[in-house]
Amino acid sequence: MGDFEHDCVQIDGLKWAYIERGHGPVVVLLHGFPDHALTWSHQIEALSAQGYRVVAPFLKGYPPTEVPRAHFYDKATLVHEIAKFIQVISPAKPCHLVGQDWGAIIGYGLLAAYPELFQRAVLMAVPHPEKVSESMLDAKHVHRSFHWWFFQLKDLPEKAIMQNNMAFIDYLWDYWTVDGFRDEEHIRGVKHMLAQPGALTATLAYYRAMLDQEKSNPEHAELRTKMTRQIQVPTLALCGAQDLRAELMLDQSKYFSAEYDFRLVDQAGHFLHREQAQVVTEHVLNWLCQ
Repeated sequence: MGDFEHDCVQIDGLKWAYIERGHGPVVVLLHGFPDHALTWSHQIEALSAQGYRVVAPFLKGYPPTEVPRAHFYDKATLVHEIAKFIQVISPAKPCHLVGQDWGAIIGYGLLAAYPELFQRAVLMAVPHPEKVSESMLDAKHVHRSFHWWFFQLKDLPEKAIMQNNMAFIDYLWDYWTVDGFRDEEHIRGVKHMLAQPGALTATLAYYRAMLDQEKSNPEHAELRTKMTRQIQVPTLALCGAQDLRAELMLDQSKYFSAEYDFRLVDQAGHFLHREQAQVVTEHVLNWLCQ
């Protein structure tokens, strides 16, 4: 998987794999679905060349990170685990955070609950959780996020995704990116990862826990309250101009008590960090160096 360094750490008894490059202030990059840590290949190279130590974990259930047989995948649990990961990776001083899709969903919670862990942050392609809740009542956003509802079904989503060389994954990438964008080699790697034992069901568990409170870890009630606080970490929000969710991110400054900015990226959809890699990387670099 590329020429990046690979390592792993133990978090709550699970093996978390990550890739990294460079030396200096730590930048943690969190990926989404259907994706994995190498989605950040362009940013890892550019950020490390500018004097950062860049660390991109494979989220829980995404091989080579361990796929636990029985585990909680609710947002609070994910936030708790990533916070522990960051404390291991960057124990001496706060780090920078960059997240896209599920990486951004987790990111909002991390920044609200654990502001002491971060210097600056960039969140991409997903609005603040309160905006997400509002969007669930809007027909066009329900349609845009059809996978949330489809993934609630038992077994059928796994069967549909595995059919015809995971054509479902190709469809999602095509649906969520601008016309003409192609990323075949990267998507082949994503499919290979999802084909590993237990991985597909684990990645879908994120969505199933999102809408089923019975799948939430009751031990994290206090953390859930902290995740609703205003964000005290300087944050840049980015969204592809062709991503329908951009309209949900236009006015969310009220959720931030620290410096906040929002920018659209032209000619990009949901995977803006790959569709317009250079532009997004420049935004990230300019924000982190302030």
